[in-house]
Amino acid sequence: MASTGNSDKEPPASLADLSTTEAITLPHDPLERVIGQDEAVALARVAAVQRRNLLLVGPPGIGKSMIARALSLHLPIPKQEVRVVHNPEYPERPTVEVKSGNEAENEKASREYAGGEIVDPTEAPITVAERLGYRCRSCGSYSSPKETYCPKCQKSKLFNNMSSQGNPFGDMFGNLFEMTMGQTLGTDRVTTTRKRFDKEEVVVYERFGEMIRVLDQKALEKRREMEKQSPHKIIVPYRRNNFIMITGASETELLGDVRHDPYGGHSQLGTQPYERVIAGAIHEAHEGVLYIDEIPHLGDLQRFILTAMQDRVFPIEGHNAQSAGASVRVENVPCNFILVASCNIQDLQRIIAPLRSRVVGDGYEVLLETTMKDNAANRLKLAQFVAQEIQKDGKIPHATIEAVNEIIKEAARRAKAVDRKEDALTLRLRELGGVIRAAGDIAAIEQSRYIEADHIISALKKTRPAEEQIRERYGNFFKAVNEEMTPSQRQSGNEYWYENETANDFDKPGYG
Repeated sequence: MASTGNSDKEPPASLADLSTTEAITLPHDPLERVIGQDEAVALARVAAVQRRNLLLVGPPGIGKSMIARALSLHLPIPKQEVRVVHNPEYPERPTVEVKSGNEAENEKASREYAGGEIVDPTEAPITVAERLGYRCRSCGSYSSPKETYCPKCQKSKLFNNMSSQGNPFGDMFGNLFEMTMGQTLGTDRVTTTRKRFDKEEVVVYERFGEMIRVLDQKALEKRREMEKQSPHKIIVPYRRNNFIMITGASETELLGDVRHDPYGGHSQLGTQPYERVIAGAIHEAHEGVLYIDEIPHLGDLQRFILTAMQDRVFPIEGHNAQSAGASVRVENVPCNFILVASCNIQDLQRIIAPLRSRVVGDGYEVLLETTMKDNAANRLKLAQFVAQEIQKDGKIPHATIEAVNEIIKEAARRAKAVDRKEDALTLRLRELGGVIRAAGDIAAIEQSRYIEADHIISALKKTRPAEEQIRERYGNFFKAVNEEMTPSQRQSGNEYWYENETANDFDKPGYG
């Protein structure tokens, strides 16, 4: 419902120049869509050019992940493809091969060319179509090669007539012989020659489902070249997303793994070790951004991040001691990434000191803002934020300037209530985004052309925190808990801690 808003129009000088958010031109640069975090945005630009690391510190909902994602969009596209190559002498120790983007593209083109041309059976020479089982020799009709008998004349497509070809048993055993031996007398591949541009060349016709694959001499040469290559698996493709985000990752998600095979990679029964290797997030982020939200939650895994940052390579091995993958290890897998990590202020001390030292030594730590000054320029930025949220949602209408003013009033109220800042606007924008979407839903249900001020006011009531709703209904949190507590809960003693609280404690701003 919302348009993109991107155009070459001059930006408005003030809110007075706007009637709705439709008139707001959204920046093409994703970093310019980050509201109120000027220092962090400036350092993100430096990090993108100089490949520096960032630690973003601040409460939830102020734009940490948005900065990390926008930074990745300022990086060049990946230039390398990472493969794990079969090691015939020691299969449990596959090797790593790094190909440039051009090499990867050329090989892809070669694979496609080596696949040959796919044609309809009627376009192939008649004798070829008959030998491959597509054409009936008796009536000349075409059918699936899976059908031994022609569906039109009911005669065998593999034999003209068993008795006329000297079958001594005639009809008695002819059909039985065809059923048991017919398929083995057919063929999946015919090699012949053809003349093209006054030059004779070898050409191969192969069954390809209901179609026929044609391999000319060049395709056959490409196929032979590919067959000489060592078997390999692409674990980090050339064309990929250069932004990898993880939150509370497990060891295997972060560092990669080797899948289990009950046959232990047996050459005839199992899957070869190189085929079971899985890249971790640190490898997938090679040449890009690895964003770790709430990095203190990784605990001891932070040390592996530190090692990967220092060496820019990290091995992949099986992490389950009971798995056949535990015996497989791939050394020197590239992982040259930009680390962008985030945490809340209270969790800052849980980041291990060596990792913080590595970030500071090759990057920046930034404490993000929670408010911005209430002035005309920043009010315009909040209007831009409203337009961005509408565009991102895609299901709600644009907002009138009166609705935007209600959002600005709420931003000022929250800056005063939460951050105790006068003459300021909050930058805890995730919650404000929820208000905009709720107001948009109301407008959409009412089939209103725009989000109006009344929709914002209604949405503010509907998006109140549960604690605020409890205080309104029960008076205070203490009373609500005691009224809803069951007799068994009272007897168990699990809720006795409430007796040590007072009603006033529960009515304090931010309590709970």
